[in-house]
Amino acid sequence: SREPDRELTMPDSMSAFIQQLPKAELHVHLEGTLEPEHIFALAERNAIALPYQTPEDVVAAYDFHDLPSFLKIYYAAMDVLRTEDDFFFDPQAHTSRGVSFDTVIYGITRARVEAAEALGVESNLIMCFLRDMSAESAAEHLELAEPHLDKLIGVGLDSDEKDNPPAKFAAVFARARELGLKLTMHCDVNQKDILEHIHECLHLIEVDRIDHGINALEDDALCTEIVRRGLGLTVCPVSNRFVVQDLTGAQIRDMLARGMKATINSDDPAYFRAYLNENLEALAAEADFSRDELLTLTRNAFEVSWLSDERKAHYLAQLAQVQ
Repeated sequence: SREPDRELTMPDSMSAFIQQLPKAELHVHLEGTLEPEHIFALAERNAIALPYQTPEDVVAAYDFHDLPSFLKIYYAAMDVLRTEDDFFFDPQAHTSRGVSFDTVIYGITRARVEAAEALGVESNLIMCFLRDMSAESAAEHLELAEPHLDKLIGVGLDSDEKDNPPAKFAAVFARARELGLKLTMHCDVNQKDILEHIHECLHLIEVDRIDHGINALEDDALCTEIVRRGLGLTVCPVSNRFVVQDLTGAQIRDMLARGMKATINSDDPAYFRAYLNENLEALAAEADFSRDELLTLTRNAFEVSWLSDERKAHYLAQLAQVQ
């Protein structure tokens, strides 16, 4: 259901502490940053009729309680994305609407360059395949991406997980690794066959990271293997609260206690009404996370990022200066 209004009870000093932290966001869908006001602006620019009268009507329509109900709204909003100036990055969601792959990739690359120059935001791009589409479609899009490998750092797997296991895409991910790309896959919270999916991620696909991955806590052997490999898990607490009605603060704390490299991320912040700072603030206010715990989560994100060792050291040195 739609997220109710919440009054966070958190000292101003904690909010200021979170604001000043240097941060690495490892799991944010660019399509998921499409704010209601932006949806209206793009619809007007691209002459697309919307079934809403105001941005507030869009927010009121955010009525989802699980992954499928969220995806239904999420993909409908993408229809306003048409030109190179618009673009974000689950490419199959766009090429299936008749938008060329090059339009998508060039639009994102321009935005990344401009963000670095104007805002000092350093970014890398992960191309995600839609798991409820065919493995053949994924392979076709990986082939489309080959001329643009200099613009990508990895590939991922997202969308509806039901009956779409990692094994379905084993050949595509093996090819992506041959091309020098890093690998990650969504293992969304409480999905059908989720423990088997995590097992396949580890032992069949041999991913470099796992997106979400909370359910690994149900299997000590999986947790042990994740710790042994030093794999990062990109947890999205406010997103979890929308789709499984639980911030999963206790599970995140359990991950830290086990030595798992949990990180905090915003997932689809325009839809869940919370960017990275708000996710950290929710953990502090509602799950009583301490400064030390937030520092550990933030440090984990830099350590398991796919930055060069030099860039990791640069950001970790900044983090070490935070008081």
